[in-house]
Amino acid sequence: MTPTIFLPTTQINQSINASTAQDHLLCFAAPSIMEKKKKEEEQTKPLAASFSPSVAEEAATVGPDCPTTTRRGRRLLRCFLCFATAVAVAGLVILILSLTLLRAKNPTLSMTSLSIARIGVVVQPLSVNATLDAGIAIRNPNMASFLFGNSTTYFYYGGERVGVAYAAAGRVRARRSATVPMRVDVLVDRVATRLDLAVDFLAGADLRLASRTEIPGRINVMGLYKRDVEMELNCSMLMVISLARQEIRSTDCTATVR
Repeated sequence: MTPTIFLPTTQINQSINASTAQDHLLCFAAPSIMEKKKKEEEQTKPLAASFSPSVAEEAATVGPDCPTTTRRGRRLLRCFLCFATAVAVAGLVILILSLTLLRAKNPTLSMTSLSIARIGVVVQPLSVNATLDAGIAIRNPNMASFLFGNSTTYFYYGGERVGVAYAAAGRVRARRSATVPMRVDVLVDRVATRLDLAVDFLAGADLRLASRTEIPGRINVMGLYKRDVEMELNCSMLMVISLARQEIRSTDCTATVR
């Protein structure tokens, strides 16, 4: 039989009070201990886990080669560089072409042929009329076609107009030449006195004629350059008419474009 030990009442009360005080101390110290543990746990967590979702997403989009630039930024930069390069190259090509191939140049005029097609002589009263065939060449040095309008050629003898010739409009292809044919009846006896004309015809003297040709046109180089021009060809010629022969001996021409 186990013996029963009885403690004094005062000792029992003291032990009860000590345990109660220890419990109260633990209750008051528990929050501070828990907060300290929580802080230690937060410090030991990985840095990436403490990021906000937006920061984590932004960090995920950063490439390993360029940590400060996003993929979208790099794409925009590449697009801008490609566009700027294309614009620069296109501008350089247009500049080179405008200074070389696309540079508008004035067409040139020249009289390629002039001959007497027919001589008409009336003895009573004395009248001499000459039919002339002329060819005027238009050379186009540009890379585009040249359009010209209706042309008019005036013939003069002794300062007076003795004939007019007309030619239709046309087109000269790029870097090519085209000949505009025309025929004119020259009425020499309109301005010459009867005595002078009779002497010139019988003796076979030379007749000095002059001509002036006017041709309007337009330069259009691929729609980039357009300009209206007025071409003029002034010629002087020596025509020999007599009973024995009729010919054009010499021709001297000067062309102007404005």
